[in-house]
Amino acid sequence: MIQSVNKYHIYEILSSDGNFYYTIPKYQREYTWSHREWEALYDDISENNDEYFIGSIICIPLGDAINPYLEVIDGQQRLTTISLFLTAIYTRLKEYKDDLSEDDEDVIPSLRKSLKSKNSPNEMKLVPQVQNFNKDDFDYLLTEVGLRKSTVPKRAYYPMRKIARCYTYFLKRLDKEMEGMDGHNAINFLLGKYNKVKQAMLVKIEVSTHSDAYVLFESLNNRGTPLTAIDLMKNLIMARAESNNLTIDDCFNRWQMLLGNLSDDYGIQERFFRHYYNAFKHRLNEPFQSTNDRKKDPLGVVATRSNLLNIFESLINKDLPSFLDDILLCGQIYSWLILQDSTETTYRKALEDLDHIQGAPSYLLLMYVMRNKKELTVTEDQINQLIRLLAKYFVRRNITDYPNTRDLTRIFMDIISKIEESNSVGNDVMTLIVDILSIPANCASDEQFRRSLEGDVYKDNVGATRYILCKLAESAMTQETWTDLWRRTDKKVFVWTIEHIFPEGENIPQCWVDMIANGDKNLAQKYLEEYTHKIGNLTITGYNSTLGNKSFEEKRDRKSKDGKRFIGYKNGLEINRGIATKDTWTIEDIKTRTTALVDELIEIYEFP
Repeated sequence: MIQSVNKYHIYEILSSDGNFYYTIPKYQREYTWSHREWEALYDDISENNDEYFIGSIICIPLGDAINPYLEVIDGQQRLTTISLFLTAIYTRLKEYKDDLSEDDEDVIPSLRKSLKSKNSPNEMKLVPQVQNFNKDDFDYLLTEVGLRKSTVPKRAYYPMRKIARCYTYFLKRLDKEMEGMDGHNAINFLLGKYNKVKQAMLVKIEVSTHSDAYVLFESLNNRGTPLTAIDLMKNLIMARAESNNLTIDDCFNRWQMLLGNLSDDYGIQERFFRHYYNAFKHRLNEPFQSTNDRKKDPLGVVATRSNLLNIFESLINKDLPSFLDDILLCGQIYSWLILQDSTETTYRKALEDLDHIQGAPSYLLLMYVMRNKKELTVTEDQINQLIRLLAKYFVRRNITDYPNTRDLTRIFMDIISKIEESNSVGNDVMTLIVDILSIPANCASDEQFRRSLEGDVYKDNVGATRYILCKLAESAMTQETWTDLWRRTDKKVFVWTIEHIFPEGENIPQCWVDMIANGDKNLAQKYLEEYTHKIGNLTITGYNSTLGNKSFEEKRDRKSKDGKRFIGYKNGLEINRGIATKDTWTIEDIKTRTTALVDELIEIYEFP
């Protein structure tokens, strides 16, 4: 319920006579306003008449009569920016404190009280939330300008974060306008600016509960950074916490734990929520089914980006405690699948392979099996076998592009439905999965696989091509000779990359025209178009940029700068062994090697 809606001047919002303070809960977004918003606020207040309206804030009155405070649910960006603006004015006015007239001597104490509160545990009138050091940075700033004494250290990169940058922006704007002014005029300018800020108007809406606040927040939040579906899920959880006998802090901490398990990649987070619903659709829909409604899946046949929020709003409203328990458990499982959790498991190596071959669509099936491992009576070894089977499946799928990407969710959801319908357990679960994946509509045939492998694999799917080349290279490695072909540089690019033996560039070097086409440039160009992306012309090297368009001999015999090791085709990888002994590289070599590698891959990735 809304308790009050009132229009206040800023000096009343930050009343120097009041013993209250504002706090921004930790589940709010961090301070995100930047130059555009700072500039707009400064200009709007400066250029408009007194009592200019600058927006609204939503608060919940908390605490007691002795120690009251208001929790800011919406408007923290504006309130934080105004506080930083006032801090900048305070800093500059303090430099002229000895020159203030008797009538103006109370300005600095008044400003100080607008930024401080004796009842606040931090002595701050506004206590920012903790994300990205917002609270620590503001605490440090107030200490630096002499508004309070604090032992909070100056955090690394403080000047680069938004709190410090906003304060610095307002200082520079004030300094620019005061440039050339004498002391008297500078004081009058600062007093005038302070009066403008004091007289600006805000609407303060006070509500009784977090639930009321979030309902109102959702209806008003049509500006600034758009809220995502996941943001709105969090807001809804916070709004429903109290009515489910849960605390806001506990819900926030559990939500943060869930997102922490899913990494900070929004795409992965959203995919998890889709996979969660699609994997457990039948169980999740049961509470919503009724005899009057014949819909099997009242929440939706499949979770998509467009209906995700509607689905989870229903789940959250139905039974929030059970929802949080279950989704946290599944989030932990998903963290293993996406390798976010570094815990060593029986199947970590297999999951790395599945990740490398871009097998993420199968995570919904794996999450289902791992979540229901006890009921399905499947072992760790069986899960490991399943992951390796799925990696083989995705090699064939990604090389052939069959079945279509849009069909993969349906296939894995169909498998789950069949497991539940048949009440399969143990080996029967594994057999059922293999049988469904092997259906011609769901899996590329050997003929399709061979045809794609014999084609321009590099052009068709670089990621899958790199995967099979790496697996061929790894096949002969021992514990002593093991090389991590998936290692990345600090810039997140692979150290080991695909190398075209016959270079892929349009400008074919003369040495290659001579070797590949007996000096015929037109024929060399024809060969370039027909053979350069064949698997027989591809390999893996760790120094691709140093090989490039060099001659075959230079690529083969290339050494490190210190001359102690080979970095070309004599680098010791099994996949390069046949190339390293050659004196020339011809179209026949490409054809022969293509046939040999394709035969080997057909055997390795036989399915099932």
